[in-house]
Amino acid sequence: MIVRQFWIAVLLLGPSLAFADDALDAAFEKDVAVIVASESACHRFDIYLALTGDQQRRGLMFVRKLPETTGMLFIYGREAPRSMWMKNTFIPLDIAFLRADGSIINIAYSTEPQSLKSIRATEPAQFVLELNAGVAERFAIDEHSRVLWGPIHER
Repeated sequence: MIVRQFWIAVLLLGPSLAFADDALDAAFEKDVAVIVASESACHRFDIYLALTGDQQRRGLMFVRKLPETTGMLFIYGREAPRSMWMKNTFIPLDIAFLRADGSIINIAYSTEPQSLKSIRATEPAQFVLELNAGVAERFAIDEHSRVLWGPIHER
């Protein structure tokens, strides 16, 4: 049922991607993810994919503006302890830590820009999703939500 909801949302919401800026567009692959926030609410997000170590170290550093429904998905090879920081990140973010199946472990809401404080998953995570601060609350995204993205929802 969730996989069907994913594809319906992607098809209905259209293929156009509204990304942030040319520098990010050049450095990262792009895709679409859907977050199932409840039985009746799915939200489509344009996402940058942080696949390599260099991309994961860069993340959203130096970005000054990000469209509301755009984010970055950090993709790791396995579940492990994960932490993030906001060094050189100029916009506040909601940071969601995800299990291998895309379910959300925990979310750090409205993180502090440029902070060196470590933001941690409460259990091993395979993915990390960064969104604009406030988006998770506005769209009722929480620990009961699940992120559907190609390789995640095919598991």
